[in-house]
Amino acid sequence: MVELPEPGRRIKARVSTHNETVEHVGLVLPPAAPKHISIKLDNGYNVSYPAEAVQEWEELETTQPPAGGDLHRPAEDESLPRVRLIHTGGTIASKVDYATGAVEAKFEPEEMLDAIPELAQIARLDAVKIGNMFSDDIRPHHWNIMASACADAFADGCRGVVIAHGTDTLHITSSALNFAFAGKGTRSAGPIVMVGSQRSSDRGSSDATENLLAAVHWAATGPLPIGDAGDSVCVVMHDTQSDGVMAVHSGLAVRKMHSTRRDAFQAVNGQPLARVEITPDGFATTHLPWYEEARKEAGERPIAQKPTTYEPGQRFAQFIAGPWLYAEQIEAVVNTGVQGVIIHGTGLGHLPIDDPQNDAPENALLWRALTRCVNRELPVLIVNQCIHGPVDMNVYSKGRKQQAMGLLGHGVSSTPEAMTAKLHWVLSQNMDIKQALSSNLCGEHRATLWE
Repeated sequence: MVELPEPGRRIKARVSTHNETVEHVGLVLPPAAPKHISIKLDNGYNVSYPAEAVQEWEELETTQPPAGGDLHRPAEDESLPRVRLIHTGGTIASKVDYATGAVEAKFEPEEMLDAIPELAQIARLDAVKIGNMFSDDIRPHHWNIMASACADAFADGCRGVVIAHGTDTLHITSSALNFAFAGKGTRSAGPIVMVGSQRSSDRGSSDATENLLAAVHWAATGPLPIGDAGDSVCVVMHDTQSDGVMAVHSGLAVRKMHSTRRDAFQAVNGQPLARVEITPDGFATTHLPWYEEARKEAGERPIAQKPTTYEPGQRFAQFIAGPWLYAEQIEAVVNTGVQGVIIHGTGLGHLPIDDPQNDAPENALLWRALTRCVNRELPVLIVNQCIHGPVDMNVYSKGRKQQAMGLLGHGVSSTPEAMTAKLHWVLSQNMDIKQALSSNLCGEHRATLWE
């Protein structure tokens, strides 16, 4: 068995497999398991083999780019609209750490602008960095920071804003910011566009460049938001696995549906607002018919000069309805002092609270626990575990029983994440919970979501 190379070296290795001998070129990573070798290939994918499978290897010259270096940002065209890029991190702002081969969120905003000179043909861009983190680390107080940064951009004369954000919780942040700018009958002064990428910029299959180009294009030239179609904050990502077409989604009606695909973001119970095609001649934007109709019928909303904010100290517990949900779980979490309980119900929004055969006492205990929550004026919100389709507690007797108990959520046609963000926002504004949750404040329950 040959001695294995240290992590961080670029090598060419001959490796035995079950059927043949293969040759790999790439960067040696810390091993995925003891007595293994892991290599990041030049196409961005990783491979691992047992140490005894390595026949031979040779070290190659590293392709690590030099540290530092001058940026070559193109000159601005003063005739173009101003767009501010707000940088939070995520895969769209990630690159390989050549010491370990791991992908880390560490691009600076200036590097992103320098790397894509075509952006200078769309808008006059400036960048503000408020973080360099993966999106699973983002908390409600970060929403307040982003909302304030957007308001500052509009106050500075920007036509639109693009927020570069990790994809894992991008749809949660987009929901939260929609309520911050449009929940009280207002709208954002211009388009706020959230964008990410499923694959980092070091990979040949990266979607970062096209997503960012389309996002800046929508921020610079897209229609001003109407506010009640979920369009104050949009999400721009690949429409399909192929290059060239990006979907513009309502930030209140989109969800990450796949962990790795470039078209991971899909509309829930509806369609995108528009599609942006990148062609050799520029951009071709098509509004979907429902959005065109919504724009024609929209009333005039005033501009939100200052976004509403979220109370970061509020806590919410989430549960999934099914055979593993028990009363003691609810009660244990409620005793920690949460401000709300969200349960992802089955089917049309049902919970295991009946014991028709007298052989499931756990169900009766769960009914009692939830009744106690309601009696304590602790909101219990039912969202849809199915993702697509409404929560309709009028169809079955079970649902009618839940309504009589005081459980909330009947009529919800929005995503679970949008409704959870809405509950947090409603409580932060000291609004009437039942009335606010059942009302269509800014497009979370629009009629097209039922189609």
